[in-house]
Amino acid sequence: MAGHSNPRGSIRMLLLLFLNMRPSVTLFLLLSMLMLGELTPVRADVGTAASYGPPYLPTKCNGYDQDQFPPSNMFAAVSDALWDNGAACGRSYMLRCLSGPNRPCKDSIIRVEVVDQCTDPCPANFLLSTAAFTAVSRFNDAKINVEFAQ
Repeated sequence: MAGHSNPRGSIRMLLLLFLNMRPSVTLFLLLSMLMLGELTPVRADVGTAASYGPPYLPTKCNGYDQDQFPPSNMFAAVSDALWDNGAACGRSYMLRCLSGPNRPCKDSIIRVEVVDQCTDPCPANFLLSTAAFTAVSRFNDAKINVEFAQ
């Protein structure tokens, strides 16, 4: 995982998120965050993502518990660099596709929840569930470059 931050890309990621909301909701959120002192620049990292499919159980976070998966099925297994000795379980990441072979990126930002650790050798920083991967990439079998923030 590269630890480089791209302020311009981070702002773009935040703006895309806000643009997907109704204008009145966006304005309310921005004003509220500004008044509460919560509006600060987002630091995003760059890494890679690939898709993985079922079976998703057992996971290292919650074994065979089916309730660990978010209703949206937007979840991920993460590499050792993000696993943090298991502290990553339940963490949420905002993620968007930056590039990959044959222009795979969709113009969307997704939120995934960590449910598992990617086993060595892990092919990417994030192994995204099928639902999560198809939300950001046009191809199921691509390895893509992503920008992500916790």
